[in-house]
Amino acid sequence: MKNDTKQYVNWFRQSSPYINAHRGNTFVLMLSGESVADANFANIVHDIALLNSLGVRLILVHGSRPQISERIHQKKLTSQLHHHLRVTDKDTMTCVIEASAIVRAEIEAQLSLGLPNTPMAGSRIKVVSGNFVTAKPVGVLDGVDMAHTGEVRRLDHDAIIQQLDDGNIVLLSHLGYSPTGELFNLSVEDVATCAATGLEADKLILFGADNGVSDSSGALRSELLTRKAERLVGQYLASLEDTDQPHTELSRHLAAAVNACRKGVTRCHLISFKEDGALLAELFTRDGSGTMVLPESYEQLRQASIEDVGAVLELIRPLEQNGTLVRRSREVLENEIERFTLIERDGVVIGCAALYPFAKEGIGELACVVVASEYKGGARGDELLQSIELQAREQGLKKLFVLTTKTAHWFIERGFIETQVEQLPHEKKSLFNLQRNSKVFTRELS
Repeated sequence: MKNDTKQYVNWFRQSSPYINAHRGNTFVLMLSGESVADANFANIVHDIALLNSLGVRLILVHGSRPQISERIHQKKLTSQLHHHLRVTDKDTMTCVIEASAIVRAEIEAQLSLGLPNTPMAGSRIKVVSGNFVTAKPVGVLDGVDMAHTGEVRRLDHDAIIQQLDDGNIVLLSHLGYSPTGELFNLSVEDVATCAATGLEADKLILFGADNGVSDSSGALRSELLTRKAERLVGQYLASLEDTDQPHTELSRHLAAAVNACRKGVTRCHLISFKEDGALLAELFTRDGSGTMVLPESYEQLRQASIEDVGAVLELIRPLEQNGTLVRRSREVLENEIERFTLIERDGVVIGCAALYPFAKEGIGELACVVVASEYKGGARGDELLQSIELQAREQGLKKLFVLTTKTAHWFIERGFIETQVEQLPHEKKSLFNLQRNSKVFTRELS
């Protein structure tokens, strides 16, 4: 088998848990006007079609900010901002309607492709759009009539769910309709957030020019807790307090993610519309491609410190007593505590695992995987395993091994393969306890 084919097969196999996890889930994808105009949009459409074929229920929400600005410029109109919002007078509203219609038609046309020898071949996607969004006017802000600038009043959730149940993709625009027959120009982020929260979506995915949020050194942050994201948004908004400049795209998207998480959406993703395959990489690979914003949890995964020695000793004592784990003295644990990763729930340590690297051989030992008996049955062991694997890859290790006497099946079910003691690193082999007669399992790190 050729290397590229083998690599593809391995990736496809590794993505199967994500495929199973996402099937039947509801995702809201927010497509800005910039993303629709980008050269990579055709690839985004192909990936949307793939999600649809895998059984993901999709709501697409599109904007058209640059298209509106272009028409305002062509008609030599003046674009007025107030409270960082566009004032949508009658002439501007005409530009808004024209731009939105063109963007909507472009999306529907792209999703209708079905030519042979293309990624869309045989897709037969049905896209449904309509007056699903009821809006109300923003009104007068500090003496300025915002005219046709509006905000979401409600969504017709039942009608949208019916379309999703029928296998259709629902397409929402940034236009809202009032019971009096008026049209309003809405924030696309507002529509996307209301759709995600109102429909109890599993994910809100926001396409932007950037991959997500970077730290002070420029490195992409793969995860961001809501509390931290909210602070970042607050700091940015404070810097614009005395100006009337439009908010940046990243700040709008981050604020939308925070709002959605606060209202019950468990995962929000900020990804780039410029990067080919960003959507698939974010959804079907362990490391993703952008920044995932998620709510604070009363359970957290963290590195252990010297203050945790007592809690870890108490956690592992029952398994030491029944022979599942090798006994560790307090002195040994104090020296090794920084190798431990913990699960903490409301201030109580309920799980742990440790990584002992053997850098010369490029292998690491996964040790002391423990979850308190009253918290077993969930995915906490898998969370610890994933964290240890990530740490091992970051340290350049290629393989993990584990010694066990009573939990062999748990590791086998997670891809570990039994091997011989002779395959252990030399340092570990010299310390191997023959009396325990532990079995040795290894797992390659992708």
